[in-house]
Amino acid sequence: MSFAGPKAVIEEGDTVILYLTVTNVYAIEAVPQIKNKKGEFVEYVFQTNFGALKVKDIIGVQYGSKVELSKGWAHVLQPNPELWTQTLPHRTQILYTPDISMILYQLEVKPGSVVIESGTGSGSLSHYFLRAIRPSGFLYTFDFHEERVQKAHDEFKSHGLGDFVKVTQRDVCEKGFGEEVDGKADAVFLDLPAPQLAIPHAVKAMKESGGRLCSFSPCIEQSLRVCEALEQHGFVDVVNLEVLQVEDIVRTRNVPVMDLEFLKHKKTDVDSKDAKTPKETKKYITSSAPNSMAGHTGYLTVAELPPLFAR
Repeated sequence: MSFAGPKAVIEEGDTVILYLTVTNVYAIEAVPQIKNKKGEFVEYVFQTNFGALKVKDIIGVQYGSKVELSKGWAHVLQPNPELWTQTLPHRTQILYTPDISMILYQLEVKPGSVVIESGTGSGSLSHYFLRAIRPSGFLYTFDFHEERVQKAHDEFKSHGLGDFVKVTQRDVCEKGFGEEVDGKADAVFLDLPAPQLAIPHAVKAMKESGGRLCSFSPCIEQSLRVCEALEQHGFVDVVNLEVLQVEDIVRTRNVPVMDLEFLKHKKTDVDSKDAKTPKETKKYITSSAPNSMAGHTGYLTVAELPPLFAR
């Protein structure tokens, strides 16, 4: 129940983020025992680069506390979508915060929104949607893979989010989203091999007052097919976006100050014999782009469906 709302103390069964360093972050379940390969229950000891942690020792500890490991220490944090994205078990390739933040902004997701997502994948984006739409919104998420659907369902339930999401196994390109969601959605997100096939089903699922749609495409050819399908089915304001994260390099540089006093006076033999004075320098904080940057992730195609009377 650790995703459902702020908590002070770790309870048994919570998903807890074990934070060692920026690059060493783990999600663990706060249970005293786990099953080994033989199916026997044994004490849960979690191994890290800084030693072992007996997980039973963190039950009852306050979130944010510093805990001892056998060779160091770590912090135990309450999970949020950002930390979960860094630590979740990857069942598929996932979206990360730069793309996700733009998706939430473009879809205008807010508390009370009804959102359709396809496909569910590893559930990275799903947790962001659920944080944005709770407590009065709802997420319908679809995936064609049975095992991924079951694992996502179990994760949402264990995280205390089961009342706000329904996970369904379905090929939405062929069968649509189902009668249950017809006319209910404020926003639709598509991450599919052929998203253009799901566009007519998205129109059927959206409210009569209209809504927003976003499709994630790894290649421009796929994005162009989506744009054509959107225009054919009455969408307007079609925009194609690419999110690239650039981290500027900030440095302090010593810049020499030019002495132009010699221009005011004629140079004499006496001046030439004088010893050279050290050049004055000043410190400046500078910023420059890195030599290389993170590569392309995908294109976001965003569009608006007008109200029914205006289509």
